[in-house]
Amino acid sequence: MRRRHLIAASTLSLMSATPFAVRSQTTQPIRLIVPFPPGGATDITARAVGEQLARELGQPVIVENKAGAGGSIGMAEVARSAPDGLTLGVATLSTHGVNPAVYTRLPYDADRSFVPVAELVKAPGVLVVNTQLAVKDMPAFLKRLRDNPGKLVYASPGNGTIGHLWAEIFKSSTQTFMVHIPYRGAAQAVTDLIAGTVNAYFDQVASALPHIKAGRLVPLAVSWPKRLEVLPDVPTFAEVGMAGNNLPSWFGLVAPAGTPDAAVVRLHAGVQRALRAPGMQERLAAQGLYPSELQSPQQFGMQIRKEINRMREAARFAKIQLD
Repeated sequence: MRRRHLIAASTLSLMSATPFAVRSQTTQPIRLIVPFPPGGATDITARAVGEQLARELGQPVIVENKAGAGGSIGMAEVARSAPDGLTLGVATLSTHGVNPAVYTRLPYDADRSFVPVAELVKAPGVLVVNTQLAVKDMPAFLKRLRDNPGKLVYASPGNGTIGHLWAEIFKSSTQTFMVHIPYRGAAQAVTDLIAGTVNAYFDQVASALPHIKAGRLVPLAVSWPKRLEVLPDVPTFAEVGMAGNNLPSWFGLVAPAGTPDAAVVRLHAGVQRALRAPGMQERLAAQGLYPSELQSPQQFGMQIRKEINRMREAARFAKIQLD
């Protein structure tokens, strides 16, 4: 499904831009491809940052959703686009960590098909359970798991998704067992979780927050260095003795391989200004998203390679391999 959204850009001075940027980019829109459907945390981030990036660059930014295959369809579109600095894609832990770890064939190479531009945000994860399970904290949940091995089930958006990998990391670290029920996407999985058909789900705070605030789901722990302002009563995984599960997700921007260094430098600088713009941090934090502290495209590239290796270890443990 394709959805285009034109973000208006104000006309700003580009005296500090490179000659390449002024000559070839200021009159043409930037295409920002989101490899997931509208309305999710990835899409929310892209639209918030894209709107401000348009202002910073004085150049329109068009957000386009190209969802499917765990983000692979959208990322493949980015990879085969012209490397002219006018196409960006939103890379995530799924597209540039999980997918390379679990798929034997991908229509892109997570490392070689792109150049890193900038990490945008960190996205904390959260373990949620339904209210019918009648557990209020992690010790009670672990006791229920250990007293009833194999009787509780957890949902994921599908085999080989980040929710699946997060759950397998949890099972490995706690030496517990839950049955995996894969769904075709998050929407039905969350619906069944709320209804009590499944017991647990590993989600992003940005997606789970409305259900938590409405009392439909119970949060047990978040993957973040400290407690979140939006969920102050929920401990981190580290606080409940699971530091290895304190693994937030992330979203960042990549461009097609071969994009000129001058364009990458200009885009990276624009993103940094966008993330520091007045009100941006508050806007993102209200959604459970937090601007990145990585300072360079090189650091972002190093993180991508690290995540691929980490997810390959988790996939080996869970014996997950997909065509």
